[in-house]
Amino acid sequence: MRRILLLLAVILVGSVGVVTAVAAAGGSGLPQVLPPPVPPAVVTYTPAAGAADVDAAAPASVTVQEGTFEEVTLTAEGAPAEGALNAERTQWSSTAPLAAGTSYTWGGTVKGRDGNTVPLQGSFATKAPSRLVRGTLNIGDGRTVGVAAPIRIQFNSHVTDRAAVERALTITTSVPVEGSWGWLPDEGGGSRVDYRPKEYWPTGTKVTVTAKLRGVNYGDDAAGAADISSTFRIGSAQVVKADVNSHRMIVMRDGVQVADFPASYGLASDPERNTRSGIHVVSEKFTDKRMVSERYDYDLIEKWAVRISNNGEFIHANPASAGAQGSANVTHGCVNLSIEDAEAYYNMAQYGDPVEVTGTPIALSARDGDIWDWTLSWEQWKALSALD
Repeated sequence: MRRILLLLAVILVGSVGVVTAVAAAGGSGLPQVLPPPVPPAVVTYTPAAGAADVDAAAPASVTVQEGTFEEVTLTAEGAPAEGALNAERTQWSSTAPLAAGTSYTWGGTVKGRDGNTVPLQGSFATKAPSRLVRGTLNIGDGRTVGVAAPIRIQFNSHVTDRAAVERALTITTSVPVEGSWGWLPDEGGGSRVDYRPKEYWPTGTKVTVTAKLRGVNYGDDAAGAADISSTFRIGSAQVVKADVNSHRMIVMRDGVQVADFPASYGLASDPERNTRSGIHVVSEKFTDKRMVSERYDYDLIEKWAVRISNNGEFIHANPASAGAQGSANVTHGCVNLSIEDAEAYYNMAQYGDPVEVTGTPIALSARDGDIWDWTLSWEQWKALSALD
């Protein structure tokens, strides 16, 4: 009898354990159903990793499913490509054309919904162009130039995609200066683009031009050959006041008159010999300059010649017109001074100085070539920008 009671007690204790286990498992008496596992993040690259000969004009992008981007970079030789994330941080796309003939590498991280971090990696290469085009800056490092000096980049071939080039150009100044790039007609073997301020440069301004042109797609299967840059300074505000009817040439420096020379300008009765009215810019200087004209039958070496336009206009010495200097205009368009005065002006002239000619009916214009930037109004000049 005692043995039977012990057996019943063991059975009852086992039954309670079973009931307790079932209650702990679900409370409803049914087996617990576990949720499905969270899928890992999936990253897709466009172009695909390892791709070659990619069209540089096509955008690059990276997308993620089951996660968000923490950081995205796309670099070429350490330089980042421009790009942006969408609002959900699930896609990054480049926002500017890529460089041609360049290898790009992805970087950054994705945070997956599963809590894991996934690195971005892989690279691709854009197609190399068939032509490389070089640009040259007109103002070198460390130079001091006049207040009307334009910054010019001269290319050795035609540039079709001017907007792409202009987006790669940056001007920084030590004081605020409003300015704009303007594309001039092709000359000197290729395209050219100038930067000029709205007004003359402020005296003493430090100017840095940076042209990140390497690999920039110029169109027509051409690209930039190299980056170029320069840092220079704006010198004194030296302005020549050249009123042809006064028969004088006045030099002002920082608002103070520093010279008053007797002068002879172009013969008024011959429109082809009129000195052009408008803002000329000093571009070159020669201690001795050969001047030749088949039309007017002369071939001369003139002293202390300062070029002020590309149509043959110089400020230079001319003993032959000494009797007219200060009283009459008899030249072929140049500004004639005495030998002593021409040498004095030569020694003070610097690239970029403005020469403001007034009093003639013929205006300086694009047909006079080279630096005619200041003949345009500010609105006209801004219209020459490819980004305006």
